[in-house]
Amino acid sequence: MNASAKKSFVGGLLLVLLAAGGFLLLSSVYVIQEAEQAIVLQFGKLIGDPVTTPGIHFKVPFIQEVRRFDKKLIVWDGSPNQIPTLGREFISIDTTARWRIVDPLRFYNSVRDEAGAQSRLDDIIDSVVRDTISATELTEIVRSEDWEVTEEDLRQIDVVNPDSEDLSLTGETRIGRNVLTRSILEVAGKDMPTLLGIELVDVRIKRLNYIPSVREQVFQRMISERQRIAEQFRSEGQGEASRINGDTARQLATIRSEALRKAEVVRGEADAEATRVYNEAYRQNPEFYAFFRTLESYGKTLGQQTDLFIGSDSEYFRFLKHTPE
Repeated sequence: MNASAKKSFVGGLLLVLLAAGGFLLLSSVYVIQEAEQAIVLQFGKLIGDPVTTPGIHFKVPFIQEVRRFDKKLIVWDGSPNQIPTLGREFISIDTTARWRIVDPLRFYNSVRDEAGAQSRLDDIIDSVVRDTISATELTEIVRSEDWEVTEEDLRQIDVVNPDSEDLSLTGETRIGRNVLTRSILEVAGKDMPTLLGIELVDVRIKRLNYIPSVREQVFQRMISERQRIAEQFRSEGQGEASRINGDTARQLATIRSEALRKAEVVRGEADAEATRVYNEAYRQNPEFYAFFRTLESYGKTLGQQTDLFIGSDSEYFRFLKHTPE
């Protein structure tokens, strides 16, 4: 082999060695981000402590394996469940929670990955939620402990839950939703760090509603209650209208009676005045007065359809036979 061929061979070998060295170097280096943590496994066993410090780290290439896990909060969303409360009202309840990995090795050994963790959380949280809700009155689930209830609120709750005896007129709540969710969090998250390497940060009731069959019954109760209130208002209005009409009728009768009384007084005074005038006229000329009054009587008694059977010498027609002197 000549010198030129030797140089080419050595150069190629050096390139191969450099490439292999670079590959080995890259395979032995891994980077942990700020929001990550990791464990290094060798043939499935932990090597050293979990890596929680961000930056560049090294491992044995091909033999050791890096498993990364999030440091961030992870959201768990449960499926809506139909659960009976202590008062036997069936409700559909939807819960959510946030959790994070605090022990990567224990987490890996117990659930392997986030999908396995979500599955375990389904079992644990759903079980605790079901036990807690079934042992609690509906009003305690809906309300917070510092919620002051008015009488209108109590009427609404009585419509929804007419058999409940846990409400006072002061609207005080013994537990409330906030305390209830804290209790769920405490019970569900008690053993998670030691068993699963997980810290359960919080649990919230995302949505709460009646199941369709019960909801229809509740709506019917609410409709009936509103109809009852409307009938009560209508009855009170009719009673008030009757009272006003009665007062109006009594006032009208009083006014009419007073008017008739005054009319009779005026009529009596007028008759008295007329009698006085007639008497005065009679005293001044009795014969003319008799003549005038007789003519008035003719106008009242004689007409086109009137037939009289009296003698010709009757006193009634004496003024027609001769005029007074």
